[in-house]
Amino acid sequence: MAKGASYKVPLRRRREGKTNYYRRYRMIKSTQRIRAVVRKTNNYILVQIVEFAPRGDLTRVAIHSRALSRFGWRGDYNNTSAAYLTGLIAGLKAVKLGIVKAIPDIGLHRPVKSCRVFAAIRGLREAGVEIPVSSDIIPSDDRIRGEHIAKYAESVATESEDKFKKLFSKYLERGLDPRKLPEHFDEVKMNIIKALTGGA
Repeated sequence: MAKGASYKVPLRRRREGKTNYYRRYRMIKSTQRIRAVVRKTNNYILVQIVEFAPRGDLTRVAIHSRALSRFGWRGDYNNTSAAYLTGLIAGLKAVKLGIVKAIPDIGLHRPVKSCRVFAAIRGLREAGVEIPVSSDIIPSDDRIRGEHIAKYAESVATESEDKFKKLFSKYLERGLDPRKLPEHFDEVKMNIIKALTGGA
């Protein structure tokens, strides 16, 4: 009987680019059974606190960046500021459940310095969840607050009002001048803290 080359078909989730099973195996072997899972799409950010269990993972907290609208957010749902705020909400909810430690799980996303994934992790950490990650790779305060977006919007508006309205049409439709994004970020962050902790 003729035999062709042997070929092992990867597991479905690996084929779909959803799970790195080698990395997952190493996480499961870790003594820390709770993962801070961060995923991003072209439009949104998703942050979950997931606990490993033999019969299947248990999702303890799940926050989608669309939830930011409940706190007055009018910016994009997938930028660095939104990623941080989504992580902050997830972290505050995790702390309420007594979860104060987790390991980062960024899936198949590349660990790029100051990227949105690490903005979400910074939000989790500042909410009180201890997550081991180098401070060098965490976005700076100005990026978290969206100052780079505000400065770019200012330069575009100076160059051409029409171009400004075209590039930032979604912001303007939601009633937010992108040049005021840092102040808006501070306001929404305070709304989140007040709503979830009762603090000032």
